[in-house]
Amino acid sequence: MRVLITGGSGFLGSHLCDRLIERGDDVLCVDNFFTGSKANVSHLIGHPRFELMRHDVTFPLYVEVDRIFNLACPASPIHYQHDPVQTTKTSVHGAINMLGLAKRVRARILQASTSEVYGDPEVHPQVESYWGKVNPIGIRSCYDEGKRCAETLFFDYHRQHKLDIKVMRIFNTYGPRMNPSDGRVVSNFIVQALRGEDITIYGDGHQTRSFCYVDDLLEGMLRLMDTGPDFTGPINIGNPHEFTMLELAESVLALTGSTSKLVFKPLPSDDPRQRQPDISLAKKKLDWTPRVNLQEGLQKTIDYFRGVLA
Repeated sequence: MRVLITGGSGFLGSHLCDRLIERGDDVLCVDNFFTGSKANVSHLIGHPRFELMRHDVTFPLYVEVDRIFNLACPASPIHYQHDPVQTTKTSVHGAINMLGLAKRVRARILQASTSEVYGDPEVHPQVESYWGKVNPIGIRSCYDEGKRCAETLFFDYHRQHKLDIKVMRIFNTYGPRMNPSDGRVVSNFIVQALRGEDITIYGDGHQTRSFCYVDDLLEGMLRLMDTGPDFTGPINIGNPHEFTMLELAESVLALTGSTSKLVFKPLPSDDPRQRQPDISLAKKKLDWTPRVNLQEGLQKTIDYFRGVLA
């Protein structure tokens, strides 16, 4: 197939490029390189079925493709709060432009949504039917509400134009090719531990997250894209095993052998206290469950960062 991946040189997008090239697809990787990196896809440049294009999805794109993975959007607080107006534009205008393209060429399109649509949840674990508790005017709103609006657009295009859509809510994902300075908790802890710096924990360290290794996440994404047109989602894709920030920090210290100290700082505004996916729907519809446990995934990620920092 001819496949377009927006945000294709980012952490998730570059791994998706690899998977699609491996299975024989023609891949058009589109990125404006705000958070993505050419280094993530440099090994694919020159491949006869791979093409790299610099483009910002807030502007229309005219190409001929069979499927679209819409992954374009900065996903870490440091990056999406750097230019919050542009972040909202990327989610909303980007969705409109990619949906318009999908409508024109009758392509199936997948939206990489996020667990952030649930905000600071009052339902635990989070199920797809939960509408969320999101602050619409907070410092994280550009991302949270941008992604929520994108989901609205996808379902309106589906209802109004019979577009073949898939909506996937991604929970915390980690693995090789994460940006060392993206401010996400896994990369933060690993980089600080490897450098021998203090490990920064925000709040008391008892807030929880569920961490999904990138290979598991991509398997869920590809299975969702291959479902029939009668299934749209939204669907949670993430690892349901829940860990506190203290447990994550202790695991990183043990695996790196670091002597870094834990330092506690105030919790940022609107930071969720709990995050855990209910993946019952993914098990039923996709026959999908994550396979890589946290210790195994962290070790692979630590090995990657050792090479990067060296």
